[in-house]
Amino acid sequence: MAEATLDPVFQIQRVYLKDMSLEQPNSPAILLDQETPSVDIQLGVGTEQVADGVFEVSVTATVHTKINDKTVFMVEAKQAGIFEIRNMPADQIGQVLGISCPQIIYPYLRGNVADVVQRGGFPPVHLAEINFQALFLQQQAEAAAQADQAPLAAQQIIT
Repeated sequence: MAEATLDPVFQIQRVYLKDMSLEQPNSPAILLDQETPSVDIQLGVGTEQVADGVFEVSVTATVHTKINDKTVFMVEAKQAGIFEIRNMPADQIGQVLGISCPQIIYPYLRGNVADVVQRGGFPPVHLAEINFQALFLQQQAEAAAQADQAPLAAQQIIT
């Protein structure tokens, strides 16, 4: 009797704002400065298995604006989602967690960052679109390069 092949499962259980903060440490004085602030935006993706076949994926953004060396405002936000992923090969699960899930979460993060910045009294910051597939492939290539270098480094230490 042949084994039954189970269909792959991918379901969004929940999308939620996990953490957000807005800091304006130099207000109100900095608000009177007419210089254009510099803006630094950092993004990150995290994954955690919370149960068998259930994963939390988060996308984090930090937006730091400065005039000279003084902070105008800083926003830190983490948008997350819980996803059920079953009956998929391990390499496909990695791609789903690294590409598909962040693509689902990111628009919520973009909206929340723009909203909190605007509620803080500033023009909204619109985070750029991200190609999570290119980002995932870049991270995989970097991890493979580091793995290839590790045996060489160990071998050089030993000799």
